[in-house]
Amino acid sequence: MQTSLTFADLLDDAAMLSLEHQVHLEEFLADHNWHVDLQQPRFDFTGARTITCTAFHLLGTAAPGPGSWLWAWANPSGFAEVVVATSARLREFGLQYDIPQLAEAEVPFSALPGSPTEAHVAAGIMTEAAKAVTGLWTSYNGDAGGGTRAAFLVEHPDFRLPRPEPARVMRIIPQALTIVPLHDHRRALHSYATKRGLGVDFGGDGARLTGPGFEAVAEFDDRGRLSGLKATMSAPQAG
Repeated sequence: MQTSLTFADLLDDAAMLSLEHQVHLEEFLADHNWHVDLQQPRFDFTGARTITCTAFHLLGTAAPGPGSWLWAWANPSGFAEVVVATSARLREFGLQYDIPQLAEAEVPFSALPGSPTEAHVAAGIMTEAAKAVTGLWTSYNGDAGGGTRAAFLVEHPDFRLPRPEPARVMRIIPQALTIVPLHDHRRALHSYATKRGLGVDFGGDGARLTGPGFEAVAEFDDRGRLSGLKATMSAPQAG
């Protein structure tokens, strides 16, 4: 049982599965608008499809003025408990594992990996960590006015991923390496595989992934970075 955990660990744990969910969300919604009512509460997407989320969770806001992230539970606007309860649970998790980015009410952008200067980047980082803790994998980062970004976790049956498909899996992993700053490539790959229901076996300088209709061999360089990924399709089993 893991007794220590860092903010960087959470980002690695979330990276690939979060990316796949966001790709799925973008493909599903296509061109869209969004509207949130924090009093009812209600979160809607309109456009090519109209979706009312079955649940949503305000995590917090990233503001360019102070250059900081403010957790929803600490927001003086006093939102309804159902809206901010998830952010409060993240605080408890942060206190338990001594992760200040989760435990403190306000977090300077400079305290985040890479010291981001843009609000949407900071909001994205905090959201990734929240996903790893909550197991809620679909998020939305919206313009709250004045350059401030509001980060939400959103739920709906249509946001769930379909069963793993070889071409998608083999696209998501290298895409994550390109656009997501990973700290531990092995951890990120293991987290994705296990959470996605894939088989994973590490050995030596590589790992073997298995899933419906395919298997893949991942190679790591001497710095532990994923340096190669080759997949072969499995022949369908006779019925």
